Amino acid sequence: MKNDQEDQQKEEFIIGRHPVVAALKSDNPINKLFIQTGAKDDDNIVAEIMKLAHKKRLVISKVPKQKLDKLANNQNHQGVVLSMAAFKYATIDELFANAEKVGVAPFFVILDNIEDPHNLGSIIRTADAAGVTGVIIPKHRAVGLTATVSKTSAGAIERVPVARVTNLSTTVKELKQRGLWVFGTDIAGTDYRRWDAKGAVAVIIGNEGKGISPLLKKQVDEMLTIPMVGDIQSLNASVAASVLIYQGYNSRHPLGK
Repeated sequence: MKNDQEDQQKEEFIIGRHPVVAALKSDNPINKLFIQTGAKDDDNIVAEIMKLAHKKRLVISKVPKQKLDKLANNQNHQGVVLSMAAFKYATIDELFANAEKVGVAPFFVILDNIEDPHNLGSIIRTADAAGVTGVIIPKHRAVGLTATVSKTSAGAIERVPVARVTNLSTTVKELKQRGLWVFGTDIAGTDYRRWDAKGAVAVIIGNEGKGISPLLKKQVDEMLTIPMVGDIQSLNASVAASVLIYQGYNSRHPLGK
């Protein structure tokens, strides 16, 4: 089985104007920029992309739409595709360092076998908006960082560090040893509106269909539940994550009187 270092040697493509701008503003190594032939240089975002690309002294290729469609696997690329080295994953230490850098207690989101790249991208986007200081995903049986994740995150993938670990259970034990309170999500638990996320915390979001694995449940300090009154008693993983992340934000940044 290939290791992370080998994975990171692969080429990835960033598609869509805002994700491309975010990637160009990051320190990640970039190979080449593809612009659709006929793209208007006076378009504000295209102009910004060209300016950033020239600043990095990138090779810029103007190509027909069919070429971009192929590179983007027929996804909506908005006339721009960026070729770069595969996304770099952070370490757990780097997640703690990121929290220290921004001057807050760690607030991590742990994703247990999220398989849909759109869900992962959406969660990372919400994490960026709400001040989450790191996301943790498992190496196996889950989606990793891809062009689709990047596009869905609207560039947030460049700002929120994502760690990919071999064993979530071992990682949760380490986080607890380093002072974090770890919360999980389940149909039976404390109403999430009572959750106080002040201090160093992590919240686990389960798989879209199976929820949190039984082994992880045993390690959680407290389970949280989202009350539902409708006939459908479950939420999409990214929606559930958004609700909990913003409750975390609310308790960490309460409104003043």
